[in-house]
Amino acid sequence: MAITQLGAAAVFRHCDTGDLHFETTAELAELEDIIGQPRAVEAVRFGIGIRGKGYNLFALGSAGSGKRTLLQRYAEQHASGEPMPPDWCYIHNFQQSHKPHRLSLPAGRGIELQRDMEQLIEDLHGAIPAAFESNEYRTRAQAIEEEINEQQAQALKKIHDSAEEKHITLVQTPTGFTLAPERDGEVLSFEDFERLPKEQREAIEADTDGLQQQLSKALHEAPRLQKEGRDRMARLNREMAEATVSQLVGNLSRKYADLPAVTAFLEEVQEDVIANFRHFLHEEAHKPTLLNVAAGSQPDGLSWENRYRINILVSHAGAAGAPVIYADYPSYNNLLGRVEHQAQLGALLTDFTMIRAGALHRANGGYLILDALKVLMQPFAWEGLKRALQAGEIRIESLAQLTSLISTVSVEPEAIPLDIKVILLGDRHVYYLLAYIDPEFAELFKVAVDFNDSMERNPESQQLYARVIASMIRKEKLRHLDRTAVARIIEHSARLLGDSEKLATHMRGLADLLREADYWAAQRQADIVSDRDVQQAIDKQIHRADRLREQVQEEIRHGTLFVDTGGSCIGRVNGLSVVDLGNFAFGRPVRITARVRVGDSQVVDIEREVELGGPIHSKGVFILSAFIGARYLPELPLALSASLVFEQSYSEVEGDSASSAELFALLSAIAGLPLMQSLAVTGSVNQHGEIQPVGGINEKIEGFFDICRQAGLSGDQGVIIPASNVRHLMLREDVRSAVEAGQFSVYAIEHVDDGMALLTGVQAGERDEDGVFPEGTVNRLVEETLFRYVENMRAFASKFREPDAQEPPSS
Repeated sequence: MAITQLGAAAVFRHCDTGDLHFETTAELAELEDIIGQPRAVEAVRFGIGIRGKGYNLFALGSAGSGKRTLLQRYAEQHASGEPMPPDWCYIHNFQQSHKPHRLSLPAGRGIELQRDMEQLIEDLHGAIPAAFESNEYRTRAQAIEEEINEQQAQALKKIHDSAEEKHITLVQTPTGFTLAPERDGEVLSFEDFERLPKEQREAIEADTDGLQQQLSKALHEAPRLQKEGRDRMARLNREMAEATVSQLVGNLSRKYADLPAVTAFLEEVQEDVIANFRHFLHEEAHKPTLLNVAAGSQPDGLSWENRYRINILVSHAGAAGAPVIYADYPSYNNLLGRVEHQAQLGALLTDFTMIRAGALHRANGGYLILDALKVLMQPFAWEGLKRALQAGEIRIESLAQLTSLISTVSVEPEAIPLDIKVILLGDRHVYYLLAYIDPEFAELFKVAVDFNDSMERNPESQQLYARVIASMIRKEKLRHLDRTAVARIIEHSARLLGDSEKLATHMRGLADLLREADYWAAQRQADIVSDRDVQQAIDKQIHRADRLREQVQEEIRHGTLFVDTGGSCIGRVNGLSVVDLGNFAFGRPVRITARVRVGDSQVVDIEREVELGGPIHSKGVFILSAFIGARYLPELPLALSASLVFEQSYSEVEGDSASSAELFALLSAIAGLPLMQSLAVTGSVNQHGEIQPVGGINEKIEGFFDICRQAGLSGDQGVIIPASNVRHLMLREDVRSAVEAGQFSVYAIEHVDDGMALLTGVQAGERDEDGVFPEGTVNRLVEETLFRYVENMRAFASKFREPDAQEPPSS
């Protein structure tokens, strides 16, 4: 047997202030590197340094372990030495306006080009009207008009002169020109014409026909002359516009001569402005509008001015190195960009100036940090991210159009090349789930950065932990701690982890504790935070979260929940469970009972039968049945029917930490030996009867201690725990004091026999050379009862056995 009654030194590992070589944290140098994460640091350096498709990072570990801080720090350090990525812009496509072109510019020159184009538009609004209002233009336009009018007038004058010679006049009517005979300068009436001699009439008609042909020919020439006039005016207009525009655009082209893409765009701008110069004239600019829709707008809603503007998608002006972006809300649009729309006349219109960047655009050429769970929770965001990484480009597509929810005027921006390192942050279950269900995940995120939740506790690591505390204090501008406060924080860190030989690397919880300890030090107007401030912060954190624990203890104190802390009872034991509320956990004692009778080798788990038992708990019960059958009657059938239940349990029971307590209750019921109710039990058991470690050991012990203290500490109360859990003990000070005073005991055991001996006060017993348990021991009583059950089962079965058939007579 191996039963150990633990002393006060064994249930808590103090932090010796002598191992801390400082008086206050003000003496300590800051620690830049994160502690306790050598594997993660190595993976981060590799993942950020390597270049290649798919070498993105996934940082897995519990929340608050410092994943984002470490990764962002290393990314920023690496990015500071990398070249700045280019600015990305969108410009108008003069051939297909719904397919804007991308434009790449050196960092910072995007804003410069945008300003220059705005200035160009403003200059065009002034220069083009001035050119067409100049004396030169008016003179030349007037000359063209007069020349055309003169040619038309000369043709008519020639006809008019010929007509006068033949005493025929050219008359202009509202419907055009006509010819009529005259005499003495007056047009002859029809009656006077009819009274003329026939020969004279025929001569006049012949002359009139000839003149009419000349007039028709002259009138047919008029449209040609007008077209010629319009063509000449068009050439003049283009000449004037070209002279004005080419000068303004030429200045810009020379400025951006080192950027062929910009000069090509400016050439297109020049041609388009010359072709549409009228939109810059004052009378065109001030045309009336209908429902705020400009008369000069194109059918797609793009104004003529916007055709020449620059839509800066991403600018790196004033930046240094590659960008490092953390996207807090990684929706599809926020990741891959979006196209906005404007309502006009009941329709949704857009153009390239309404294209907006996403996080991938802003981080392009650098590093993008995302929370994996947030990405997965946003519709289409995960698929969009994978598609961009696989294709190596960012293509902006409307979700509404992808899902065919709406059909409206939109644009199809040219895709932008993507060169980025994506860093995902998430819990381990998210990483392993993605690796299991998404075959593309392993191809895109080849570097796993696994953050450890703990680090070894030794004098060296405790000193490093103190430097971490000093760094946080300076960052948060808090009061410094003396070494007693640091020692208390180290002890609390081990307690949170549930391991006296480890320190938790949960940086968020540490930062919260430092802020709260600083608050309580301020309340007592202290300049230095001491261990009393740290302890008060810990106590207040617990007090804010332990309402439910107080209710449970109150119910037990009032007798509503049945838990005994004295006496003894057959088939009943106090088990220890943990209630986890997320940010707070507490132990709750629970009564476990067992009933047995003759049966057919069945141990009924009532929790499982009513679907309140989880699979791990059910596994523990099956192990009990296998242990009893193999240990006591290996060559006989087990004629036992037993039932196990957590009394007054109304929620799901999961885990196997109560399997040892269930076995003790079951053996007690079989042997008829009462169990001490002043002891509570936790630990799992295997098929060989060995007691295995469990979680939440500190909370379980303290939960039973609180109940015992309420009932009054008698000195014989205590808990039985697995020996392998001793290293995890970091009990509260009041529990330690009770242990030291002999008012409360903590026993460590290794085997079921140890527990039964403690709980019953009877030796468990071991088989002798003949394979027989000693008389009066627990195991002997159990085996005798089980054998009696077998005999009873045989006797019961023999009553219903059919009589043997008679033998036939011999011949």
